Amino acid sequence: MSENNNKSLYLRAMANTLKIVSWNVNGIRAIVKKDFIKSIKRMNPDILCLQETKAPYEEVKTVSTLLNQFPEVHINSSKARKGYSGTAIFLKNSSAEVKADMGIQKHDQEGRVLTASFPGFFLVTVYTPNSGRGLERLKYRTTWDTDFMKFIKNLEKEKPVIVCGDLNVAHQAIDLANPKSNYNKTAGYTQDEIDGFSRLLESGFVDIFRKRNPELLGVYTYWNYMFNARQNNKGWRIDYFLISESLVQAVVEAEVYPEFHGSDHCPVGLVINT
Repeated sequence: MSENNNKSLYLRAMANTLKIVSWNVNGIRAIVKKDFIKSIKRMNPDILCLQETKAPYEEVKTVSTLLNQFPEVHINSSKARKGYSGTAIFLKNSSAEVKADMGIQKHDQEGRVLTASFPGFFLVTVYTPNSGRGLERLKYRTTWDTDFMKFIKNLEKEKPVIVCGDLNVAHQAIDLANPKSNYNKTAGYTQDEIDGFSRLLESGFVDIFRKRNPELLGVYTYWNYMFNARQNNKGWRIDYFLISESLVQAVVEAEVYPEFHGSDHCPVGLVINT
């Protein structure tokens, strides 16, 4: 990590670049007790996007005081259920106009979307609904996928879009350790969910990590807490950066950081010329 991080810092010093880190923290109150602050300082992002904060506004705001390198924080907490879902964006140097939700009431109750407007692009952090045990929420999930794509494509009419977060889908067999046993049985790897992700790519968005690493095996961002899944690297790649095609040439790095613990997900990062 140290060599790669030094390379990243050098590249950022030599160019006008921006580092964005996205992390599903699976409870911000819990992860703060697990070297979270040290991890963020090591990664040193300019923008930090979090999903599944599982805390009301006031508690996320309290944690932001520990992340004192980010003077500005924007928080979207769940309205329907306390201690559930939630997203946040922390900004180090630049102020941005940030809006919560999609403007669709049935989707805007769980604090799942934040959109920041920068001069050259929109940044959307999202925590996509899980289809649930027994796929009980799959029908709702497919509606979400359709509406979310419309939302980001509408943003793209104004300027390019970067989407980051937990999209709760492994797109290809290469993106999970056990594709055959999970296909059409487990939330995150049904054909409906795969098709929803495919439509995003067909509409012009690019899964930038996979584009830069088309055949790289064994790279995951989520591991079940059970069965020693992380130790055995039996995971899923469900955390992404999707970018408008016009931004592809501006990307310096697209990385996964499995060395950072504290959640059942690891962070993912993007370095981009601005």
